[in-house]
Amino acid sequence: MSRPSVAKIDLSALRHNFAAAQALAPHSKTMPMVKANAYGHGAVAIAQALADIAPAFGVACIEEAIELRQAGINNPILLLEGTFSADEVELAGQQDLWIMVENDNQVEAIVTANLAKPIQVWLGIDTGMHRLGFQLHEATDAFARLRDSRNVCTSMVIASHFASAEDLDNGFTAEQINRFEQVTQEIQNIKGDSSLQFSLANSAAILARPESHRDWNRPGYMMFGYSPFNGQLPVEEHAQYQKQLKPVMTLESAVIAVRTIKVGDTVGYNNRWSAEAESKIATVAIGYGDGYPRSAPDGTPVMINGVRCPLAGRVSMDMITVDVTHLDTVEIGNTVTLWGPELPVDEIAHHSGTNGYELLTRMPGRVPRVYV
Repeated sequence: MSRPSVAKIDLSALRHNFAAAQALAPHSKTMPMVKANAYGHGAVAIAQALADIAPAFGVACIEEAIELRQAGINNPILLLEGTFSADEVELAGQQDLWIMVENDNQVEAIVTANLAKPIQVWLGIDTGMHRLGFQLHEATDAFARLRDSRNVCTSMVIASHFASAEDLDNGFTAEQINRFEQVTQEIQNIKGDSSLQFSLANSAAILARPESHRDWNRPGYMMFGYSPFNGQLPVEEHAQYQKQLKPVMTLESAVIAVRTIKVGDTVGYNNRWSAEAESKIATVAIGYGDGYPRSAPDGTPVMINGVRCPLAGRVSMDMITVDVTHLDTVEIGNTVTLWGPELPVDEIAHHSGTNGYELLTRMPGRVPRVYV
């Protein structure tokens, strides 16, 4: 027997979500984001499951890319943050990686590198996120230096990233698109041909902003089964987007103890939860050491044998306690679902003061991934 906490990863749901992203933008190429261990789902297994249909993958850094290469993933891989030192450019060339170029240091590293063949470059443009990328007045000069380098493929991709695409009432996304159009027109004017490609849309933009779809779209959160509009849109409108997707991860564990306590008895660290009546408490083998949020308050739902039950007491490193007084029967070994298709991770995140992105991506290695 092993500890019962497990993250079940539904690969058919993953492929469904890829197909949904592609169907929403049939004239674009869909590049799944598998950075941060594929949002906690396991980068190698996720990339392997999509390798036959995904034209490329996106990662944050070269270490993540090398892990995929060593696992036999031969698809193009884009380094979204570019390179962090000059020697990484040559390694990227050897590994046939694509590089996002965000600043002058990265341009210099590429144009002065000793490469056996040109590499595919994506030029990052800062249209208002103010995080990475060339500012608008810098973009054409950066492009010209790369265009003139023997180390750079002629078919560069020009890209930017949205700051608020999930907020459909926010006009800033339209402003970012306008800025992108202006700078890319300037670049096209000095390029002199039509070999350039473009990339803007993240998950929110793929789902709800078709005017942003370009040659390449970059879905992240939606690949793993969740709409980014939870809390941003009315429930009914959010549901219209969510129904197109299937959650990929189900976090499960099991009941490992059951006890009855008296009125006034407290449960867990710091005596946070107190029984207002005689109560039945189930202990579950999951805790913040397994990625379940320590900030989850009393009342956060879990599912035991398919029935919602409220968290009772502070989350500890390895265990939680749940009020199961309303259940007719509960026994050691009963299945407990912490999140999944019937209990969205966004709901747990809302109770815990965070978002589903964080809960998924911080899933630690201690929790086995089981791929089905």
